[in-house]
Amino acid sequence: MNGDSGFTDLGIARVDTARRRRTGVPEVVLAAFKTLAQTEAVMRELFARDGFALATRIPSHADGTHLAAALPAGVYDDGARALRCGRLPPTGRRVGVVCAGTSDLPVGAEARFTLEAFGHTVVERNDVGVAGIHRLLADFADVATCEVVIVAAGMEGALPSVVAGLVEAPVVAVPTSVGYGVSAGGYAALLAMLASCAPGIAVVNIDNGFGAAALAHKMLAIGARCA
Repeated sequence: MNGDSGFTDLGIARVDTARRRRTGVPEVVLAAFKTLAQTEAVMRELFARDGFALATRIPSHADGTHLAAALPAGVYDDGARALRCGRLPPTGRRVGVVCAGTSDLPVGAEARFTLEAFGHTVVERNDVGVAGIHRLLADFADVATCEVVIVAAGMEGALPSVVAGLVEAPVVAVPTSVGYGVSAGGYAALLAMLASCAPGIAVVNIDNGFGAAALAHKMLAIGARCA
C-alpha cells in the first residue's frame, strides 16, 4: 500500500513515508530489537521514497558494517551506533553538542550524527563537566554562538544548568545513565535537569541523543519559518 495512504505496508512494518512532510522529521529506524533483515528492508523503502534514511541503535559493529555495504549511500558511525543513507540538504544552521564526560560520548555522538544527517553543522565539546568547569570555559565561544545547544550529562546532571546560564540559545538537556549508586541509571540527572533554576532548558529522556537532535531540528525549522 502506498500513494495517498502516506505509508507502505511491507508486512513486517508499515513505513511512514509521509512523516517528514507531516512533522518535519522523517521516520527513523530504531534498529535495536529488529532483525538485520527488518532494518535493511525499512531503510531501503525510506531511501527509495525520500533519498534519505537513518537508523539508530545499531546492535553491533558487524551489523553496522553489513548495512553500510548493503544499502545505497550507506554511512555507518560506530561511536554513534547509527547509520544513514544519504543526508538531508544543508541548512547552514549550527547546533552545539556538549558532553560532560567521556562516558557520555555515545549519547552525544548519536545526537551529533543525527544532526549532521539532517543537514546541520555541529560544534562539539567533550569532557567538560562541572568537576573541571574551566575546561568548558577555556573554549566556549563557538558553543555560545550556536542556535541550539544539546548538553548530555550523567552523575548529578549539573552541566545543562551551567550552559543555560551562559548562552542565549535554548538548551536541550539529555540525562545519561552514567553514574554510581543513587544516580539510578540516569534518574538523578533527569530530576536535576527538570528542577534546574536556569530557564530555557528542555529535557528529553535518559540516553535519548536522537530525541534531543530531533527537538533541536524542529526548533530550527520553526525558527526559520518565523524569521
